[in-house]
Amino acid sequence: MIKDNVRKILSELPDGVKIVAAAKTRTAEEVLEAIEAGIKIIGENYMQDALSVYPKIGKKAEWHFIGHLQKNKVKKAVEIFDMIETVDSIGLAEEINKRCNNINKIMPVLVEINSGMEEQKFGVLPEDAVEFVKKISQFENIKVMGLMTMGPRVGNPEDSRIYFSETKKVFDMLTGLNLKNVEMRYLSMGMTNSYKIAIEVGANMVRIGTLIFGERK
Repeated sequence: MIKDNVRKILSELPDGVKIVAAAKTRTAEEVLEAIEAGIKIIGENYMQDALSVYPKIGKKAEWHFIGHLQKNKVKKAVEIFDMIETVDSIGLAEEINKRCNNINKIMPVLVEINSGMEEQKFGVLPEDAVEFVKKISQFENIKVMGLMTMGPRVGNPEDSRIYFSETKKVFDMLTGLNLKNVEMRYLSMGMTNSYKIAIEVGANMVRIGTLIFGERK
């Protein structure tokens, strides 16, 4: 089932759009099946999930951290992950920079945008994003590669469009600034129910879980 799901999605995706397979709570066997079908990037929300499956899979795929990263988990995260998609505070950026400096690594990151401006959500507010990126661009062991957003949970995927558009505006603004240690290459938006809308708006990275692996048990 997983292989069929992956092949179907890949056959329908426009050129240049990358899939991050959101593997929260999935087993190493499920993740391997997705990789064998053509998935090249695995996304994990929690360090404990990553630590349970990574040893069995290793570098068969690229690894992206897509959940809220606590500072006390950064040391391990920078060893495993190829990208952290959820940088949302100066403190977290500082910790990533410090830990990467210790292991001589430059970490590609995306800045998480709180496009719905929800109090309970993590992320940088759209109006603060340019200043935020300017600040973290001073860190030598971080490279800002773009933006990601979750957007509010909505019933109708079409209702996500306004939040994706807001993030795309910020992305375009930053693209024109030519900042040091910043290369605005990826716009990570959209999940199983909304990724098609996100792609229409300009996403070139989508995070898909249920559509690949089925409903979580």
